[in-house]
Amino acid sequence: MLNLVREHQPISRADLARRMNIGRGMVTAIIDELLEEGDVYEGATVDAPRGRKPKMLYVRTHDRLVIAIDVRFSRTYIMLSDFAGTAIALETFETVTAPDALVAQLAQRIQRLLRSHGASGRCEGIGLVVPGMVDQTTGRVLNAPQLGWKDVAIRDVLAKATGLPVHVENAPLACALAQMWLGARGGEVPGDFAYVTVSDGVGVGIVMNGQVVRGSGNTAGEFGHVPLDIDGPMCLCGSRGCLEAYTSNLATLSRYLGHEISATELREVLHETGLTINDVIARARSGDAKASAALDATAKYLGLGLSVVINALNPSVLFVGGEITEAWDRLEPTIRQQISSRALTRLAANTPIIPEPATSYPRLRGATALVAAPVFAAPQVA
Repeated sequence: MLNLVREHQPISRADLARRMNIGRGMVTAIIDELLEEGDVYEGATVDAPRGRKPKMLYVRTHDRLVIAIDVRFSRTYIMLSDFAGTAIALETFETVTAPDALVAQLAQRIQRLLRSHGASGRCEGIGLVVPGMVDQTTGRVLNAPQLGWKDVAIRDVLAKATGLPVHVENAPLACALAQMWLGARGGEVPGDFAYVTVSDGVGVGIVMNGQVVRGSGNTAGEFGHVPLDIDGPMCLCGSRGCLEAYTSNLATLSRYLGHEISATELREVLHETGLTINDVIARARSGDAKASAALDATAKYLGLGLSVVINALNPSVLFVGGEITEAWDRLEPTIRQQISSRALTRLAANTPIIPEPATSYPRLRGATALVAAPVFAAPQVA
């Protein structure tokens, strides 16, 4: 019932009874519980063709707050939002890769955000997304190559430092959760889809039968480390020729700079120059041949990677998120050409691909979903 209110708000009790095919008395009893628990609230009455004017129901989100954190290779983003994913405040800083130092900085910034902007509601938790594999049972980051982390227990340390419950998740899986649980019409999202994140790294969040797929060891969806060429460029995971080493923002920037550089060198170059993937996109649009060539190569390899995802998973739809989507009009023809030439069936070749603009902050919305989704009876994840 709570999900129906969320998906169709504003909605009346009578409409809920019709949609659920149950009696109005039962609807009233359940809604009274949800009202008492503060999960829904009543809005204004509306006109009705006959009988009593109904009071419309809404999910209570505006005064229930979440701290959403997106840790990346280059920068970390912190957003204070409500349960609907609406941003209240946002800040960013250069990522500190030492876990203890990062936790200390996060705790300080979280406290300042809540002092400055948290008066409108109560913060109910922290959602933290990382570019790596996470054990949901322990909250440990098993392996995050971009950060140089292995078996890092950040959840409990951050919870102790802030006094708030912390939920940690792999970034692509969090983006998939956001698609399911923070959309205006969550029920319209297909039960099987893949969410491909293209940022400082590349990963895939897989949803099958309405459930997020993790795999037996929490490593499902690591398509970014599918090898394209064993003698290819070095990946942050330590291997050569991974898809990520050809298609991530870092790969595109390295290509634009004209040579393969190490992660440490790249971090220094980005710090000194301030160069971003958005700069490369802007330069390509203004006629910079080097920038255009870098993006064209990214499109070719990304199309190859997406064809692997399509052939392996056969999803109903692919969502693609990341800064690279700002150049989707340039990339899409090459991406589609690669998929068409490699897809195993005509239907697979025509798999819908929906780019999600980086300005919607899909990873931060995913972090918000980690806290908000369980309230809406999120499915048991595999």
